[in-house]
Amino acid sequence: MSRDVYVAGIGMIPFTKPGANEPYPQMAARATNAALADAGIGYAQVQQCYVGYVYGDSTAGQRALYNVGMTGVPVINVNNNCSTGSTALYLARQAVASGAAECVLALGFEQMNPGALGTIFKDRPSPFDHFDAISEDLVGASDVPPALRYFGGAGLAHMKQYGTKLSTFAKIRAKASRHAANNPLAVFRNVVTEDEVMASPMLWEGVMTRLMACPPTSGAAAAIVCSEQFAQKHGLNREVKIAAQAMTTDFAATFENRDMRLIAGAGMTQAAARQVYEQAGIGPQDIDVVELHDCFAHNELLTYEALGLCAEGEAEKFVVDGDNTYGGKFVTNPSGGLLSKGHPLGATGIAQCVELVQQLRGTAEARQVPNARLGLQHNVGLGGACVVTLYERV
Repeated sequence: MSRDVYVAGIGMIPFTKPGANEPYPQMAARATNAALADAGIGYAQVQQCYVGYVYGDSTAGQRALYNVGMTGVPVINVNNNCSTGSTALYLARQAVASGAAECVLALGFEQMNPGALGTIFKDRPSPFDHFDAISEDLVGASDVPPALRYFGGAGLAHMKQYGTKLSTFAKIRAKASRHAANNPLAVFRNVVTEDEVMASPMLWEGVMTRLMACPPTSGAAAAIVCSEQFAQKHGLNREVKIAAQAMTTDFAATFENRDMRLIAGAGMTQAAARQVYEQAGIGPQDIDVVELHDCFAHNELLTYEALGLCAEGEAEKFVVDGDNTYGGKFVTNPSGGLLSKGHPLGATGIAQCVELVQQLRGTAEARQVPNARLGLQHNVGLGGACVVTLYERV
């Protein structure tokens, strides 16, 4: 049994630099209340809650929602690294599609600290021990922070195989800034040029500059998903539904093929995208707008190919031809993406949902992609999990 699932309400607060934010319960409550108001329902009508965050204590989801209401509703806490928000959305959609619930909240938040992501529990095996061993063997760079090493190493593999230039990644970052300039919820709205990106401090010589990496940020976003019957009964918005969705984890090839692109999640992305296209009976050429996981400019380029937006090895041409922006084949990250909007881990996947629902409703204002009907979301967390979601304007 599988029922249509509609996104009836969305809410998001402006992302901020770490330290400039409210405490997580206040951030989460603001985003949740905004989603409830957008849907036009009260919290008492929500039957399940899936709450995503990475850096927080157990049951922080309950603490966050107690600021909204205390109705006895089930609250399930979710932690799946950078794909945490979309994992919460995946579970919420699954609950409604299966008939287990009629109206469900997916909430994501993160209260982050400045600087590179780090390990909290140092007295036990790391979930990244295999990733680190392969990365050390393939690219070395043990003095480079792990996330930068994984994604930078993946970009380096593309550079070596296809001759991709460092300036191409700078073009991607400059494009993100132009898009974010029209997004009042983005943390960085200043436009930067390709030359400015290239001139920013080098994080890994010849591989990545500082502006090619997304900033750690704090923030929250929420979505209300419901069945068609619930929406009809309560007169809720049915403009946008989740047409298809897939979640994948790593395959044996991630480690066996000794390819940094697989270490960075390209295999998970390809598999999830393939499932989504098959479920919906469409191809990538049918997509109008994309929100993808650009934690580094390098990953955006790799994801073009993994999602099938261009052929393998043609991502540089895709960028140079302007097929990743307005006037091109696919508008990617009209929100500014993680590079400019910010990346509060637990909130990122839901924030992508917010952007795409606005695009399909036609309410994205200066960011609006004309006549957008199909929106594709890609959210990846290493370790690993990838969620690809297709939204359709009904």
